[in-house]
Parts: sequence; C-alpha cells; structure tokens
Amino acid sequence: MEVTSKVNEKQEDNQTSEQELTEKDIKKYVFERFEEIKKSNKIKDLITFQAMNKHMLMAHNQSELKILGNIVASNKKIEFSEILKEYEKHLNVALESKPTTKTHSNVILHVFGTFFNDFTQLEKEKFLELIKQYKDEKISIGEILSEINQIIYRFNNTYLAMQTYFLLYSNSNLENLFAILKKNK
Repeated sequence: MEVTSKVNEKQEDNQTSEQELTEKDIKKYVFERFEEIKKSNKIKDLITFQAMNKHMLMAHNQSELKILGNIVASNKKIEFSEILKEYEKHLNVALESKPTTKTHSNVILHVFGTFFNDFTQLEKEKFLELIKQYKDEKISIGEILSEINQIIYRFNNTYLAMQTYFLLYSNSNLENLFAILKKNK
C-alpha cells in the first residue's frame, strides 16, 4: 500500500512538472513574441508588448522594467531600429534575473492595489493571507496566481487578463474560472 502511494505521488509530481513552465520556457516565449515585434516594425506593437509583459518583467527586474518603459517612451526622439536594439539589450538583462519570492510578492501586492477599493474587508484579509502563505512557502506562485485569475475575471480587468505574467506563472493544474463554468453547463 505504501509503495503504491509513493508511485502515485511520483506520477503526480511528474504531471505537475510537465505542465509547469521553466524560466527557460518563459524566456523563450517572451523572446519569440519580441521577434514578432521586430518583424512587424511598428511602435504600437512594441508598446503593446511592453504593456503585456509589465508584471512579468517586474517579477524579473524592476529597475530594468523602468528602463524598458523609458525606451518605449522615447519613440518620438529616436529611430525605431535604435529603439529595438536598445530594448532587446535591456530585455535580455531583465530576463537574466530570476524572480524571487520577494519580487513575486511585490507583483502580487501591486495587483492587490488594483482591486483594493473593490474588495470587502473579508476579501482583503483573504488576499493578504494568500500572500502570507506564499511568502511562508505554503503555496506556490502558480497557486496564488490561479486564485487571482478568478478575481481578474470577476472584475473584468482586461489589462491584467492580458498580462503574460498570469499566463506564464499560473498553475494550469488548478481549476480556473472557465473550467468551473464549463462544468456547470
């Protein structure tokens, strides 16, 4: 019986690790999207890319996020080809930094601020408890983001819904709002 239990746990671990993205996968995904921006050669696409990756970049390197924002904002002063070169250089630097519990917590608190005025006191306490559990390593970043995904859709926050941060770091094994709604049909 104990052997069977260990085998089942090992299978669950393998399934989880197969579905979770590694930092290498995340970087590859972001750089593939950036290559599309370079091919489009349009500033509006770079602006959208920057907006969609804000929280993900914030988790990696907040100071580089600011530099990248300034590069995009300089689009009326510098040729676009130069902007792309400078942006790519700083994007590489930003993604060299691996997110930590502290940087992920900072992003989560930033997201919390988005909903602060909409939450009841009980919801605020629940959210802060989730952050505490994450900092105490009782839940993963994927688990806390799966909880937040439900809030994003509840408040119809399209800006957060388009963030690659939630796409790349959320735990796809956990049920999200869409899976729950699908079951209830």
